[in-house]
Amino acid sequence: MQRLAQRVPLGASGAAIPVITGRPSAGWVGEAAQKPASSGSIDKKVIQPKKLASIFVVSAEVARLNPGQFVTKMQGSFAETFAVAFDYAALHDAGPDGTAGAGPFDTYVDQTTKTQEIGATAQGSGGTYGDLVSAIGKIVSSHDAANRRYRLTGWAMDDVMEPALLQSVDTNGRPIYIDTPLEDTTSARGGRLIGRPSFMGEGVASPNLTSVVGYGGDWSQAAWGAVGGISYRISTEATVTINGSLVSLFENNLVAVLAEAEYGFLVNDPGAFIKLTNVGNSPVTSS
Repeated sequence: MQRLAQRVPLGASGAAIPVITGRPSAGWVGEAAQKPASSGSIDKKVIQPKKLASIFVVSAEVARLNPGQFVTKMQGSFAETFAVAFDYAALHDAGPDGTAGAGPFDTYVDQTTKTQEIGATAQGSGGTYGDLVSAIGKIVSSHDAANRRYRLTGWAMDDVMEPALLQSVDTNGRPIYIDTPLEDTTSARGGRLIGRPSFMGEGVASPNLTSVVGYGGDWSQAAWGAVGGISYRISTEATVTINGSLVSLFENNLVAVLAEAEYGFLVNDPGAFIKLTNVGNSPVTSS
């Protein structure tokens, strides 16, 4: 989500984002002629930061075995965990563990009513390529409040879609998905899908992998922000709840790392997005 949606500055008290709801009109004029006047309209939508946190506990022996590598691995683990949790919330209104309805944001991409089944088009008629072209058609046939038509500017795909995309070609036999392996692959692998940016990773699909497996849409209609970055605090003396019980770090020779971040997310119009589903006879399967 953070690779596709636009990022906006976000402070601790939130931010107001201007949204054009009515376009001004223009007219051709001759020399010294009166210029036409018109009125547009701009509304504002508020994006509020929500806190995401996690505590990572290890033994002091492990922490001092290789302090530099421990810190690097710990920070990378938190970054990936937070990215997946953000995607679950922004896409599905789900909690970090996939619990439905546990997301913190007022708007999310699953509020769209547009869907496209992967596997609906017969292989002889284009297969997955035909399904994705149909998805593009459902986006470009709709428009915003200012009567500007949406464009499908990118794709968000779950890892479960990778086999289907890698074996799919267009009607001329050309691959529809082009991998870009030089990009950072820690949480989302970049590529090009039917000529548009595509990012693939964990946390995009619905938890059962039989409903939503990806999204397409006009990502200018989604915005996110962060108040700073991920902050870290380390303690060897605090008390932490582990498996439902309070545990003294000092008594048990443990080290706890607390990571916190504040994120905001806003979907201006869910109708600018489409859910790619796997309800029927799709080649996408789960084991």
